[in-house]
Amino acid sequence: MGEKLSIDESMHQKDLFTFLSNKDGHGKKGTLIAAIRGTKASVVVEHLMKIPEDKRLAVKEVTMDYSDSMYSIVTQVFPNADIVIDCFHVMKNQLDGLDAIRMRFKRKAIAEQSKEKKEFNRKKKARKKARARYRKAHPKKTGEKRGRPRLRANEKFVPTELPNGDTKVELFTRVKRVLPQSGEKWSESQKVRANMVFEFAPKLKEAYSLVCKLRAIFRNKKLTKETAKEKLHAWYKEVSASRLPEMTSAMKTLKSKENEVLNYFVNRSTNAAAESLNSKMKGFRSELRGVRDLPFFLYRCTMIFG
Repeated sequence: MGEKLSIDESMHQKDLFTFLSNKDGHGKKGTLIAAIRGTKASVVVEHLMKIPEDKRLAVKEVTMDYSDSMYSIVTQVFPNADIVIDCFHVMKNQLDGLDAIRMRFKRKAIAEQSKEKKEFNRKKKARKKARARYRKAHPKKTGEKRGRPRLRANEKFVPTELPNGDTKVELFTRVKRVLPQSGEKWSESQKVRANMVFEFAPKLKEAYSLVCKLRAIFRNKKLTKETAKEKLHAWYKEVSASRLPEMTSAMKTLKSKENEVLNYFVNRSTNAAAESLNSKMKGFRSELRGVRDLPFFLYRCTMIFG
């Protein structure tokens, strides 16, 4: 067991398992330290305490996500270790806030489209009644032609299309895959779609800008823990000034674990090793066309990764 570990949870056969892994194993033999059914802190701690004390005290760093149960486990089992909140989970939390804002504007667009449809149906019904009244008052003579051709009685409602061919609702739906990416990665069609969304929803543009600024802080390789803290506090002020409840909520989550998030800037450690191990185990499971005997599957994983 090395000095740098990762802890994560994964679903196997309708049960959550807690996996403790060794980063020095690099996803090969010697990576998997423990696989424990459940995520309850007291149960997991009971099993991990079976690891010899000298090895537990030698651990210097453990990476994890925002989970409070994982945090409780690590603080009890590895008291000398620095906890590092994975920067990818930090960004995911912010992107969830951004997506919540997108959904708020999408619901507004759906309401506008419903209102437009109701107005269309009202006018259609009014035209039908007006034609009936006119025919009754002015019976048509043989061979007589009257004005422009009337609109079809069974005409269907078609939502207003934007210049790129999307409706407003479709625009806010399709931009879901665009907003999590950096602007330099957008294709030409994605740039058009994003710019149109930002025109309709300036607040969404403001939230996207805040996410990009936080991403830039994590990408800056010159920052130390102290300088990153200054940048982060300046970012807090911008989020507070924006008055976006979704972004403020995500900011408070980050703020509650600020020291653990800032530990990333010491060694630039992430939880990628744990995510990679989970992916390999799930890939192994899919090759077996699923798992019937879970204990035997975990035994095989121990032989391969343990």
